[in-house]
Amino acid sequence: MIKADYHLHTNFSSDSTAPMESMIRQGIASGLEILCFTEHHDIDYPENPDHFDFLLDLPAYKTRLSELKETYQDQIEINYGIELGLMPSTLDQCSDFVKDEAFDFIIGSTHIVDQMDPYDAVYFETYPSRRGLERYLEDILTNVLSFHDYCVYGHLDYAARYIKDKNFQFHYSDFGDLIDEILKRIISAGKGIEVNTAGLKYGMPDPNPHHEILRRYLELGGEILTIGSDGHCPEHMAYDFSILPEFLRSLGFRYYTVFRNQKPEFLPL
Repeated sequence: MIKADYHLHTNFSSDSTAPMESMIRQGIASGLEILCFTEHHDIDYPENPDHFDFLLDLPAYKTRLSELKETYQDQIEINYGIELGLMPSTLDQCSDFVKDEAFDFIIGSTHIVDQMDPYDAVYFETYPSRRGLERYLEDILTNVLSFHDYCVYGHLDYAARYIKDKNFQFHYSDFGDLIDEILKRIISAGKGIEVNTAGLKYGMPDPNPHHEILRRYLELGGEILTIGSDGHCPEHMAYDFSILPEFLRSLGFRYYTVFRNQKPEFLPL
């Protein structure tokens, strides 16, 4: 059983209404041993119909997490993380935001490309399915070439969750050179990637990223692999974690990773 969920959001993230304590109680009830909260911080997130700003109130978040960490210290380990929404135009600001803060774990993620979130219909109305995913990956490559203040890159094919074309099928060969360059840059920087089970929640056959990306990451020498549900409410915590050990072992993985003080530690699958 996977005992650690390293991608969680509460009402400190614009798109969640879940109190942190409710997530902690669910984690305990689910048999998890480690939780890492990774609240959103997306600088310059564009105007959107839900009026989300995705700017984190860091002092309030840190205070509440510290209180609950102490309250539940005998029942579950609680770690201090953040999910940075990365855009080429905001990388310096993201570095400044995290540089003096003692986070256990930092996810770097791409949510916005060309001032659009693939979550919103306008993205794939603007770009055909294949080009939309390619454009998304191009921005990730730009980010990893110059940004290094992260532990893992999150949901590498996040955009694929929202492709509406039922005839679209992911083929690694369509994006192979681009994906390889991304993975090589991540590995050479001593960083990792995550397995994000929200892809399964959205009805995809694989978690994010696609199993061919995971297999290629391992072939290229990638070892750091965190597991996260991307849960925004208690019922989505540890989503489909039960299928992951067999799934990942079938690809050749033998370990997954947790972080404390931004240092990776490997646990057997």
